[in-house]
Amino acid sequence: MNFIQLVIGGCRSGKSRYALDYANQHWKGQKIFIATCEALDHEMQERIDHHQKERGVEWQTIECPIDIAQAIKNVYHPDSGILLDCITLWISNMMCKQMDDTHIMNQLNILIDSISHVDCPVTIVSNEVGLGIVPDNPMARKYRDYVGYANQKIAGVASQVILMMAGIPLTIKG
Repeated sequence: MNFIQLVIGGCRSGKSRYALDYANQHWKGQKIFIATCEALDHEMQERIDHHQKERGVEWQTIECPIDIAQAIKNVYHPDSGILLDCITLWISNMMCKQMDDTHIMNQLNILIDSISHVDCPVTIVSNEVGLGIVPDNPMARKYRDYVGYANQKIAGVASQVILMMAGIPLTIKG
């Protein structure tokens, strides 16, 4: 079953918790967590450790900061479910590696193709970064634009889009 779910919201809105709870309640087979976060400092490592404990041993974790489409192809099985957390860090990772517009857009298109062709549920977590003020510098504006475009593309192929607001899920598609 190709069911793609996008869980989107602001920072600390409950996105990851909702996605994890949803997967634990609805997925019966192998649960695969694709993490885009890199432990670049002690505080981030503590967050990663906390989230791994929170998921439990029934989750297989794949740490993949850039090539998530390939990671999906490598671990995909029809009896599995894939939780990808998160698009915003993935885009940040690519920008930090100084990938150009063409490369980032190509990676997004490859991801869209990948999730569209797996026959298992896929839940993707992303931040909504476009509700605030216009950033004051070109890099921040470019980041906002990449994330906004990625969210639109993923929502376009998603079966369901959930907007998280203050821990409350609001279905905006599906």
